[in-house]
Amino acid sequence: MRLRRLNTTLHRDLGYFLSGLIFVYCLSGIALNHVNDWNPDFVIQKRTITLDRVYTADEINADRLKRFSALVGEDQPNLHDFPTPERVKLYYDNASLLVDLSTRTGTYESVRRRPLFYQTNVLHRNSLKGWKWVSDIFGALLILLVISGWFILKGRNGVLGRGKWFIAAGILPPVVAVILFQWLQN
Repeated sequence: MRLRRLNTTLHRDLGYFLSGLIFVYCLSGIALNHVNDWNPDFVIQKRTITLDRVYTADEINADRLKRFSALVGEDQPNLHDFPTPERVKLYYDNASLLVDLSTRTGTYESVRRRPLFYQTNVLHRNSLKGWKWVSDIFGALLILLVISGWFILKGRNGVLGRGKWFIAAGILPPVVAVILFQWLQN
């Protein structure tokens, strides 16, 4: 009886302790699963502008660059270059403006970190130096949490009763996925 109480207490307290990291890894895991559908780290916004007239490269000076920048709500660019004679590209902090002087159009693109997702994804990908050790400890503690959970209930609702069927059902999807993956690879 004492061992069962210790197991239940361990499971409860470990669950509380790990809940923050579980939440972070679940949130970022969902985001990273859909990396082909949307960018989980950055919000990229594009906007098209129209100039008042056609310009030549000779007409581009600091004042003109400042006027182009004002059209997209930016100040003076950090730098600029001419990828082609008809185009000038202006660079800002986390944004750029590509102006086609001959067609009177420009494409403004800004990039900013997606709040909450960027930070959680950094942790999930182990991008912080030394974080992989925290992640490894977290994984080991999750294994302990699972095993302690198996032995909380006893009898027909415990691990040797209906629990074994739920464990088997939970193991089945990854086993089937691995078998299908191997089969498709050959």
